[in-house]
This record gives sequence, structure tokens and C-alpha cells, in this order.
Amino acid sequence: MDKGQVGRDKGIFVHEEVAAALMDSKPIVALESTVISHGLPHPHNIETARGMEAAIRAGGAVPATIAVLGGKLVVGVSAGELAFLAESKEVAKVSRADLASVVASGRAGATTVATTAWIASRAGIRVFATGGIGGVHRGVEETLDISADLTELARTPVAVVCAGAKAILDLPRTLEMLETLGVPVVGYGTNELPAFYSRESGLALQCRVDSGRAAARLMAKQWGLGMTAGIVFANPAPMGSALPRRKLEELIAKALVAAAAERVQGKRVTPYLLEALSKESGGRTLAANVALLLNNARVAAEIAVAYAEVAKE
Repeated sequence: MDKGQVGRDKGIFVHEEVAAALMDSKPIVALESTVISHGLPHPHNIETARGMEAAIRAGGAVPATIAVLGGKLVVGVSAGELAFLAESKEVAKVSRADLASVVASGRAGATTVATTAWIASRAGIRVFATGGIGGVHRGVEETLDISADLTELARTPVAVVCAGAKAILDLPRTLEMLETLGVPVVGYGTNELPAFYSRESGLALQCRVDSGRAAARLMAKQWGLGMTAGIVFANPAPMGSALPRRKLEELIAKALVAAAAERVQGKRVTPYLLEALSKESGGRTLAANVALLLNNARVAAEIAVAYAEVAKE
């Protein structure tokens, strides 16, 4: 592990660049590592991870990719560690329920939205960029499969910039559960919940912002009122890369049938479906995934910079 600083919380290792930014109240954007180890194929994963960090720097903020390495919660992995996460086949997928066991074992772990948000909040980072959050899975009546991302966002004061929830999920139920949990879902330049690869879902949002400044002011009001829930900023995929909603639903239906036939369950479901969608779409969903990740990193940097300014007012 590279030289850095250990935060006030035992077990958290904050890279020296991130630690300095925290000390000086500079804008920082947290990034998850599951998308690197389990979400995108190589070499797209390492190229996208580097691209997201570059987009954040270009926007005037400091990137802080989060992972579990050497029994530590690492906030701001090094270039070498990023490459390791992208190339190794031995990296565990770590949600909140797995975190202690992976840390205790000393294994490398890639953090999901839930764990990344929790670690970022403990380190003092308020803005987090990802692709899409988890949610209520289709067929939840039988599987009871609901992502830990939702309950984590209900209790963790971090703003998550994403392209909505992953399109393979039950989006109406996901949106309803977020409302029940008290998590604001705010359209970033849109009145409709994006459906990850698609810009449309048919689900209207109650709140919209159109700038980093407006997003930052909303964040300040949310937490200034004493609310502890996070905020979801739903940022549509770029126009040129997004898929039409109807075509996307056709692809998802076919992928779900294949997953059921192969009895894919638990943590294997999401990566299986994403890979199946990429194959069936001729790589269009993969291209859309990369484009929206880079776009979310750019928007998150705008919000982080604005929030750093608002916090000083």
C-alpha cells in the first residue's frame, strides 16, 4: 500500500492527496470500485476508471476511488492499486454485510454503492459518482431481493450522482421505496427518472435542478435541516449513447429469461444481466455504460466544486 494517512477512524486509510484536500476543504468526489472489478470487462474497466478520475480532476475536484485493500478501507487508491482492481480475478464484491469479513480476512474487495457511500461519509466526503444505484429487483415477490444501496442511502448523508437505478431493476418499486425511506430523488436536467442505459423510464420526478450550484444548495438545505439521508441526483445518459426505452426493455426481457433458465441468483444476477445485455445489443449497452459513467463523474465534479463554495457561505 502506498504512503498516505490513516483517518481518525481506525481502519480507514486516506491517501495523502485526498487527506490534504479534506484538510483544506477542497472539493472531492468518491468513486466506487465494484464497477472496476465486477461491472465492466477488461480493458474497458481500467480505461473508464482512469477516465472518470481524469474528468473529476478536469472539473476542479479530487477523485477518491474507494476499495478494501490489505485489511484497510482505502479512500483514494493509487494508480497501481487501480490497475490491480481492474486485472485481478480474486477481488471480492463487498456490500455492507460483507465488509467486516473481507477486512478481517485481508482480502481485496471492491466496494458497492452502499459500502462506498458509507466509507465516503465516514471520511468526510459528501459527493459520490457511480453508474446506477441498486434497487428493488424484478420478481421481488418471490426473491425478496432488494439492494442494500437503498437502506444505506436512507441513513448516509452523501449525494450520489447516477443515471438512475440500473434498468434491469423494478424501477417503479425502487422509486417508491426511496420515497418511503426519505431519500430525495432529484432530476439533474430532467423531470423523469433515467433508466440507466435509457434517458426515459416514464416515471416523473418531483424535484429538478439544472446546475451544480442548485444541487449544492439543495444538499446544504437537506443536511442543514438535520436530515441524515443522502440525495440521489439522477443524471441521464448522454444523448448520443443512450438506447431507446422500448428496445432496452426487449433486451432486458430476453436476458431475464436466460438468467432464470440458468438459475442465476444473488450477487451473480447483476453482472450476468449486464454481460447478457452487452452481447445482445452488440456492445451498445457497454458503450452507453462507459459514456454515462464519464458523464456522471463530470457532473459530480461540478456539484462538489459548488458544494465546497456553498459550505463556505
